[in-house]
Amino acid sequence: MTKPSLSTPDKPDVTAARDWVTTLAKYREPNQWRSSFELGVSIIPFFVLWALSWMSLSVSYWLAFAIAVLNAAFLLRLFAIQHDCGHGAFFKNRSVSDWVGRVIGVLTLTPYDVWRRTHSNHHNSSGNLDKRGMGDIHTLTVTEYRSKTPMNRFWYRVYRNPITLFVLGPGYLFLFQNRLPLGLTGSVRFWISAMGTNLAILAALVAVYYFGGLMPVLLIFLPSTLIAATAGVWLFYVQHQFEDTHWDSDKDWQLHEAALHGSSHYILPSVLQWFSANIGIHHVHHLYSRIPFYRLTEVLRDHDELANSNKMTIRESLANARLHLWDENNRRLLSFAEARALYG
Repeated sequence: MTKPSLSTPDKPDVTAARDWVTTLAKYREPNQWRSSFELGVSIIPFFVLWALSWMSLSVSYWLAFAIAVLNAAFLLRLFAIQHDCGHGAFFKNRSVSDWVGRVIGVLTLTPYDVWRRTHSNHHNSSGNLDKRGMGDIHTLTVTEYRSKTPMNRFWYRVYRNPITLFVLGPGYLFLFQNRLPLGLTGSVRFWISAMGTNLAILAALVAVYYFGGLMPVLLIFLPSTLIAATAGVWLFYVQHQFEDTHWDSDKDWQLHEAALHGSSHYILPSVLQWFSANIGIHHVHHLYSRIPFYRLTEVLRDHDELANSNKMTIRESLANARLHLWDENNRRLLSFAEARALYG
């Protein structure tokens, strides 16, 4: 079968992007044993490191803290597994996937059913200028930014500042914002998800405090949670925030075109790719979200076009962090300085 073309003329071919769905469908089936193995090699080390860190408190607070920092990597991987569960990509039985996701959601401080719904909205509207606001990084167009008052421009700059996005934001998101089903408060189901997760988290923290006092909370729970949260927010950011990303107004927006051309292929060292569960292969994930994370590398192995598409190195991702405004005329993300130079 002829593989879809990834040629990108002035307006990428929508049919070519859509054709990839048929090609990728053969990768969608999870392997039950492989999924169980991936869950085991993530959650067992997580609890073992938690126990080692706790025992280390009697030896050195710094040692306990260092182990907690290492454990953040396993917590990040657990979030990635929860992510696959939310897409029904981890186990063939959807109910099993959902309950695994709900249990992991207690560890990641993320109400599973709430997150699954908002993340679904993200997939269904990513790159759509008229459907921004839920499950994405808030991004203004140059025109929108220039039309705002000086005070509103200031607050947008504060929001897009790396200190806000990657230092203050992750802690606020996972420790506080996730405690309520924001955007979905009209549904009892999502309140149950949020409050049930909150009660389970509270019970776990009370037990930790009862048996170990305050130090396990301060030196194990908080560091591992905040570092994993920061890494997760950074990964989410670079997946769609790059110079040649893809945005369209609703009348021109196409799901598959936005998935293919608006999602990055983040090149990471093998150890970081393992801990992030291949989430850097994001353009393939957005094209076909039912593919288990451990099969995404199969896609790249079999399809050179996708393997070489939308590549972003770590150095390039750091440079892209200074881009904040979408230029609808030139169809690329700009820095504030570039926007000012072009438009005044």
